Amino acid sequence: MEDQTMTGQESLALIESMINKAKNHFSENGYFYLVWGWVVLFCSLFHYFIGFRLGFESASNVWVLTWLAIIYQVVYMIRKKKNDRVKTYTEDIIGYIWIVFALALMITLVIIRQLPNNGFYTVLNPLILALYGIPTFLCGMILRFNPLKVGGIGCWVLAMIAAFTDPLHHLLFIAVAMVIAWIIPGYLLRSKFKKENHA
Repeated sequence: MEDQTMTGQESLALIESMINKAKNHFSENGYFYLVWGWVVLFCSLFHYFIGFRLGFESASNVWVLTWLAIIYQVVYMIRKKKNDRVKTYTEDIIGYIWIVFALALMITLVIIRQLPNNGFYTVLNPLILALYGIPTFLCGMILRFNPLKVGGIGCWVLAMIAAFTDPLHHLLFIAVAMVIAWIIPGYLLRSKFKKENHA
């Protein structure tokens, strides 16, 4: 009978291959950094300029687009799951990170909604920025992708600055965060994925 035991070198080669496959896989899923980055960027700028600058109170309804993005993401992920033959451990971890982020965001919104309006609007966006930084930075660490790490740190810096800034301008901080944390890394991930899969 042929000995099928792998040598240490073969084991390392297999592990490295799996990590590289996981990186490619998440480069493709980096598509959602772009989807969410552009949706939140649009909503924050629309709300700021149409709502605060032009005085249309109903401009805040633009955030309904995020619910449409959630529905789109769920449908996309269900279809994708049917086509995926293999699900990696890395994929599981990143999925759990974003689930925890979504739950933490909802819980935070419920808790701070108990504050008076002036307190609510003072802390709302700085806290959201701080939360944005957590999954972004962790995914950067797991994928060993520096633009996501920088994006996460950028969110935390913007959260600290926003905490000492007029709440009127907080939506602009959200817009900047989307560019540095999700949009730029999203395009870089997509470019990396295309290169690695056409090499």
